[in-house]
Amino acid sequence: MTWTMDDPRWTAYVLGEVTDAERDELERVLGANPEACAYVVSLREAVGAIERELTAQAPRPLDDLQRRRILQAAVARRPRRRWWLGGGVAAAAASLSAMFVFTTRTQKEAPVAVPAVARTASDEPQRVMQQAVRAEYLSVRTASTTEWLRSTGRFDNDVLPSPGTEAYSRIDDNPFFHTRRDPLSTFSIDVDSASYANVRRFIAGGSLPPKDAVRIEEMINYFTYEYPAPSNGDPFSITTEVGPAPWDASHRLVRIGLQTAPIDEAQVPARNLVFLIDTSGSMQSPNKLPLVVQSLGMLVDGLRPQDRIAIAVYAGSAGLVLDSTSDRSTIRNALSLLEAGGSTNGGAGIQLAYDIATRHLIRGGINRVILCSDGDMNVGVTSEGDLTRLIESERDRGVFLTVLGFGMGNLKDATMEKLADRGNGNYAYIDSLLEARKVLVKEAGATLVTVAKDVKLQVELNPATVAGYRLIGYENRLLRTQDFRDDRKDAGDVGAGHAVTAIYEVIPAGVEVPGSTVDDLKYQPTPPSTNATDELLTINVRYKAPDGDTSKLVSRVVKTSSARDALASTSIDYRWAAAIAGFGMMLRESPYRGNLSWQQVQSLAGAALGRDADGYRRQALTMISEASTLRATGP
Repeated sequence: MTWTMDDPRWTAYVLGEVTDAERDELERVLGANPEACAYVVSLREAVGAIERELTAQAPRPLDDLQRRRILQAAVARRPRRRWWLGGGVAAAAASLSAMFVFTTRTQKEAPVAVPAVARTASDEPQRVMQQAVRAEYLSVRTASTTEWLRSTGRFDNDVLPSPGTEAYSRIDDNPFFHTRRDPLSTFSIDVDSASYANVRRFIAGGSLPPKDAVRIEEMINYFTYEYPAPSNGDPFSITTEVGPAPWDASHRLVRIGLQTAPIDEAQVPARNLVFLIDTSGSMQSPNKLPLVVQSLGMLVDGLRPQDRIAIAVYAGSAGLVLDSTSDRSTIRNALSLLEAGGSTNGGAGIQLAYDIATRHLIRGGINRVILCSDGDMNVGVTSEGDLTRLIESERDRGVFLTVLGFGMGNLKDATMEKLADRGNGNYAYIDSLLEARKVLVKEAGATLVTVAKDVKLQVELNPATVAGYRLIGYENRLLRTQDFRDDRKDAGDVGAGHAVTAIYEVIPAGVEVPGSTVDDLKYQPTPPSTNATDELLTINVRYKAPDGDTSKLVSRVVKTSSARDALASTSIDYRWAAAIAGFGMMLRESPYRGNLSWQQVQSLAGAALGRDADGYRRQALTMISEASTLRATGP
C-alpha cells in the first residue's frame, strides 16, 4: 500500500479495530516508513491523552431522560459500522469527548442528540491532533510522548522524566595520563546505544539528564559513520583520523573507527529467539508493556520460515506464554494478550528463557534471549552478582542476550547495562516506535548477528610524540593491561554492519599535561628512542570468532604526519563525532571540557550534518539547542 496520512485505517489500527490482513499490511508499512511510525505514535498518544483527561473527571449519574434515550438507541439496532473510518482521529477523539459531555449534561439543559454533540465537540480534538502531527515532523520524525504533550500545551508534570527511583552506575570522567608513566590504554569495545535514547527522553521532557545517565561512547556510537568495509579476511576494518580538539587548541583528537560488513538478509542464519517480557506492575504505563508489544511486533514482521520465537514472562512468578514457533499470527496473538501486574521475579524469568532457548538451540544459528523490562527486579534472584553469574554461565552454552529498556521514573539502567555486557549482547533504550524500528528492524543485523566477540582495544602511545592522553568515555569498559591477552576475560561484541568509534584526546610532546608532575623513571630511556618519532600511537585489537575461544590480533600504526592542523580540513564524520563528544561533556559538566560552550557545540554539529538520510543528526542538533536552555536534573 502507498503511505498516506489521510488513510482512515491508521485510526482503526490504533483503536485495535482492523482485521488480521489489514494489520499485516499496515505493519509492513510501519516497518519501512519512519513517517508512518511517527504518525501512528501521534494518533495513539492523542487518543491516550484524551482518555486520561476524561478519566480524570468524575462523571455524574445519568438522569431518567438520558437512560430512556440510551435504551431507545439500543432498541433501534443501528447497523454496526466503523464510525471512525470516515473522520479519522478527529472523529474518534470527538466521540470520546462527546461521551464526556453527554454524561455530565444536567437535567435542566435541553437534550441533544449524540451526533450533534460530536460535531460541536470536535474542534478541540482536531486542534490537538494537528498540533501533535506538526510536533512530530518539526522534531525530525521523533516519537516522544513528552514532546507531544508539551507541544499541545497539555504537559502533565506526572509524566516529566525524572530520576525518581532510577538507578545509574557512577561515572567519573577518565583523567589524563602521562605517556611516559602509562603508555598503554586498554578497554573493551561498546556497541550499546541506550544512553543516547535515554538522554533524548530527558531533554524532550524539559530537563537535563542525571550526569551518570550520560555515557559519551554510547552517544557517539548511536550514529553511523562512513567507514570502509573490512578486507583481508578480518571481520572489521580499522579507520583513524587525527585533528585538533575543538575545546583546546593545543590538544588533538584521535578518532578510531571499527566497521563490520553488513549482512544480506539471505545470509542471516536461522534465528532462535526467546522474548523475555517483564509483566510486573511497574510495566503498566503506555511507554512500557504496550510499547514492548508494538516493538516486538516489528521484529515478528521480519520472521522467516526457518526462524522461531518463544515468549516467556515474569512477574510474581515466571511462565511460558508461547513455546517456540514460526507462526506469526500465533506470536502476535500471544503478545496481544499480555497484561502487567504483580512484583518482579527477574531471576526466575531469565533462567526460564535460557532453558527454552537451549531446548530449541540451533547449531550455527542465532540463539538469543531478548529481555524487555524497566529493570526493576524486586523478588527472586535480585543480587547483581547472582544475575550476572547466571548469564555468564548461559553465555558459554551459546545463548546470547539482548536487553531492551523501557519507561521512565523507574529505569534500572545500571542493572540492565551489566546484564547485557555479561551476556555477550547489547543494551538499547526504546523510547518510541521509531527507536524500536531502528534497533530491531533497520539494525537487526548489528543487534542480533554477532560477527566478533570479546573485542578488546589496546592503544600504545609514543612518549616521543605524545606527552599525555585520555580516553573520552568507556569509563565502565576499562580493562587492566594484562587483560588484553587473557582470552578468559570477557569483552564487548560486534554485530554485522555495526560501527564502533573511540576518541582519544592527546597532548603533543612539549605541552603540559594537566595534573600532578610525573618524575622521569629511572630505568626508562630519556629521551625515548628516536627511530619512532614519526609514530603517534599503535592500535592493537584482539577478537574471537563468534564460536571461538582463541583470540586473533590486528594492529595499525597512526603516523604523526596524518594529523590535520585545522578543524575545517577534517572530515564531516570527525567533526560530528567531536561535536557529540562535546555534547556529552557539557551534559556531564566534565572538568575536561576546557573552554567549550553550548554555542560552540551547536555550531560544530550544525556544520557536520552531512547527508543525514535518517534525520538522526538533525534531531541531535535540536536536542543540543534545547539542552542549552534546560535546568539540571537532581541526583
